[in-house]
Amino acid sequence: MSTSLATSEKAGFLVRTLAFLVDAILLGIVGAILSGLLFADAERTNGFIALLDLVYFAYFWSGQGGGQTLGMRALNIRVARTDGSTLTVSGAVIRFVGLIVSFAVLFLGVIWVVFDSQKQGWHDKLARTYVVRVG
Repeated sequence: MSTSLATSEKAGFLVRTLAFLVDAILLGIVGAILSGLLFADAERTNGFIALLDLVYFAYFWSGQGGGQTLGMRALNIRVARTDGSTLTVSGAVIRFVGLIVSFAVLFLGVIWVVFDSQKQGWHDKLARTYVVRVG
C-alpha cells in the first residue's frame, strides 16, 4: 500500500484550506449552539470549544473516522500515514497539536505545504502523514 500512497496525488494548500474552512464553519456553529446551552461564562466556553475541536479532528483523522473530516469528504481528500496505514487516535492527537503549533507560528507551518515537495505541513511531518486525493 505504501507504493500506491507514494504515487498518490498529494492534496495542495488550497484544497486543504477549503476543507479546513468547511470544518471550522461547522465546528463554529455546533460549538456556539452547544456552549450557549451548556455554559454561561467565556472561560468554560473556550475550554469546551478547544475540547470539541480536538475530539472532532482526532476522531475523523483517525482510522475510526475514515481519515476524513466532513470538509475533507466534501473535497475528496483524506489523511494517511506515510507508510499507507490509517492514523491512530493518538497519532491524530499528535497531528492536531502540530496543527496548533503550525498556526501559532504565524501560519508558517501550514503555509509550508506550498513549498514542500511532498506537500506536507509541519503537523504532517510530525505525525508522518500525507493528505491525498481520494478516487
